[in-house]
Amino acid sequence: MSRLGPFFTLAAGAALAAGLGVASVTSAPQTVTATSSTDTASTDATSPPVAEATTSVTPAPAKTAKAAVKADYAGRVRGNGGLVAVSIRNGKAVGYFCDGRTEAWFAGKAGDGEVTLKGFGGATLSASLGGGKATGELALGGKRWDFTAPTVKKPSGLYRATALVRGARYRAGWIVLPRPDGNGFVQVGAMVKDGEPVPVPTITPGSPVTIDGDAVAPKDVDAFIEEMS
Repeated sequence: MSRLGPFFTLAAGAALAAGLGVASVTSAPQTVTATSSTDTASTDATSPPVAEATTSVTPAPAKTAKAAVKADYAGRVRGNGGLVAVSIRNGKAVGYFCDGRTEAWFAGKAGDGEVTLKGFGGATLSASLGGGKATGELALGGKRWDFTAPTVKKPSGLYRATALVRGARYRAGWIVLPRPDGNGFVQVGAMVKDGEPVPVPTITPGSPVTIDGDAVAPKDVDAFIEEMS
């Protein structure tokens, strides 16, 4: 590579099939018990005592909040030209933004059709989930952009690599999307070495990349979401 920093490029189009599912997260209902007592004055010494009445009230089950248990979204950011990706696994969510100059990672929660993520330096990403897409806003560096990111299937989506190579710490991220004409893939990515930008290799999902002479395998979301949450 001849320059530093992230880049846009075409990725190899080997199709790796993977499905996405939607399930539900249910809030457990609570049972409330109400107790009432009635004291009745007796005019007859032989009158039996009045028993205390106890009523158990069980409310209707709480409404089930629909949330994507496993879903991946990726698309372009309006007015910016960059790409954004959001992935959800069992209520946990991660996001990544890169426009060829700036990158940002986000982490947070998803539930009830919404996702709210936070990044470094006060950056935020929020979106509503529905209709097969994530629609929301990205705030970064004092600027805000809207985005609409449809659901995607592998090999499209979000990838990440971290490695210690020859005493240096590397971190890289990629977003992979199919080209609008269906001919191959578009990707954007960035890599840092000990916190400083360095050229990022092109990713072919499912294959390792070479970092300073060593082979490093990028991870998909299932492999790294826990370490970020």
